[in-house]
Amino acid sequence: MAMKADVTPINEAATTAYAHLFQALAEPTRLAIVQHLASGPHRVRDLVAHMGLAQSTVSKHIAFLHECRLLTARPEGRATWYALAEPELLRGLITAAERVLTATGAHAVLCQHLHASKPHQPVAG
Repeated sequence: MAMKADVTPINEAATTAYAHLFQALAEPTRLAIVQHLASGPHRVRDLVAHMGLAQSTVSKHIAFLHECRLLTARPEGRATWYALAEPELLRGLITAAERVLTATGAHAVLCQHLHASKPHQPVAG
C-alpha cells in the first residue's frame, strides 16, 4: 500500500512573479541595459549611444524592466533618468548566479558594476 506524502501546493502568484523577474534578466539586451545602469542613472538616449541600438529597441526594453519594477524613473525636463530600483539586491542576485554558473562549469562574470559591493569603508575626515 503506497503512502501519500504531504505535498505543498505550488504558489501560482509567486511562481509567476519569479518567472517575470527571470524573464526580465533572460534577454541579453535587457541584461546589457542593467549592466549599464549599474554604473548609475542613464537616459534612453545615453543607452542608445552606449549600446548602438535603435531608440525604439532601448525604450521597449526599458519599459519591460520598469514594468518588472527593476528600474525607477525620474523625469527631468523632457528627459527621464532611469536607475536600478534595488542595486544592492540585484548585485546579490547576480553574484548568486555567477556562483551557480561556476559550479555548473560555465564560469561567466558580468561587468564590475554588478558585483557585490565591498563593505562600506568610513571616509577619512
